[in-house]
Order: sequence, then C-alpha cells, then structure tokens
Amino acid sequence: MRAVTRTPSDVDVVLPCLNEAEALPWVLERIPPGWRALVVDNGSTDGSAEIARACGATVVHEPRRGFGAACHAGLTAATAEVVCFCDADASLDPSLLVPFVREVRDGEADLVLGRRRPRGRGAWPAHARAGNLALARLLRRRTGLRLHDLGPLRAARREQLLALGLTDRRSGYPLQMVVRAADAGWRIAEHDVPYLPRTGASKVTGTWRGTWQAVRDMSRVLGEPPAHGGGTVR
Repeated sequence: MRAVTRTPSDVDVVLPCLNEAEALPWVLERIPPGWRALVVDNGSTDGSAEIARACGATVVHEPRRGFGAACHAGLTAATAEVVCFCDADASLDPSLLVPFVREVRDGEADLVLGRRRPRGRGAWPAHARAGNLALARLLRRRTGLRLHDLGPLRAARREQLLALGLTDRRSGYPLQMVVRAADAGWRIAEHDVPYLPRTGASKVTGTWRGTWQAVRDMSRVLGEPPAHGGGTVR
C-alpha cells in the first residue's frame, strides 16, 4: 500500500469520513503523489481514524455531526493553495481530480465539479438520483447555471472558498458552495466522472428518509437571497 504524503503540498484533498474503515485504503491509495489527504473524522466508531493515519493521511476530528461540518473542518484545516473534496466511501476515485486542479491552476475555471455517471448496479439509487435531478433544476432556476449534478468531487482555491462564508453544516453545504460561487461571478466547470457503488451503507442518500433530509437542507439553501454578480458554466 502506498503511503499518502505527510509533507506540505499545494493541493489538499478533504475527505469527510463517518465509519469508512473498509473503503479508506482504496481511496487513500488513489490520492495523487505529492498531494495531502485530510480525512475529517466525524465521529467514527469503526477505527477509520486509525486506518487513515496508518495509510499516511492527516486526520482532522470534527465532533459536530453533519456532512457540511466535516467538509468545512477540512477546508479550515487545509493550508494548500488548491483544495479538493471527495467522498471517502470509494464511490469516486480521487485521482480524477488531477485535471480539475490543472484547470483551476491554469485560470480556466474557479470551481470544477464532477458530474457523476453511474458505473455498475446500485451505484446511484433511483431516489437519490431523482432528488439530485430536482435540485439541479432548482439550481438552474436560481442561478442560471446549466449544471447537472451537485456531486462531491470538486476543486477550487482555498482562499476563494473561505471568502464565500459558507454557513451550512448539513447536507446543503455542497449546494451552498455552488450557489454562493455563482453569485460571486465564479467560472464553474462540470465534467463527467465515473460513479461506483459505494462501500458500506450511505449515511445520507441510502434511504428515502436520508434523501428527503438532504433535499430539505438544500432547498433551504436555495431560499437564500441572491448576491450581486453571476457565474458562468462550461
């Protein structure tokens, strides 16, 4: 198993984590060389933090439960110029972030998002896909951006992300990032990425109840008054 570097890098990958012991080795092996993995432990009871450390990742502890709480703890702990986000459940390959980072560094986009394309049976349950589609339509209406997905694979510059003043600490965090980036006039790009069946049970969209909670959180974000400016999407 290749150890993830512990030395400072110019790219940090935030991996929100709640009981992902089985998936973490696969994910951390795919962190690009020279990048730093920040595994944000959100109260795991299966030894996820210890496994992450054994694989060479930096572990950040966030006791406040919530996907957004874990993501933001990782963002504030990051020190790299460019920060990426990726789920820790082995549904997405973090090596796919390499062209995303290149696009940000080259000044072609301010925020790069991965549009999930399911690979394999059960990769994306129908209820979760339906909820995502409905939210994407609402996002287009709210911002004018023709995005198709609110997926967790993404890259942007750390200082710009912090300047967005993100406040959601639940499931609405990824959407709030896009909405506020659009309001700030960011150039937003979207690219297809393969989406694999996750390892273990989903904490958010694995059930109708979890999906409904996520949709409710995100709907609240869409109700925020728009700021001045407007983003563009490619």
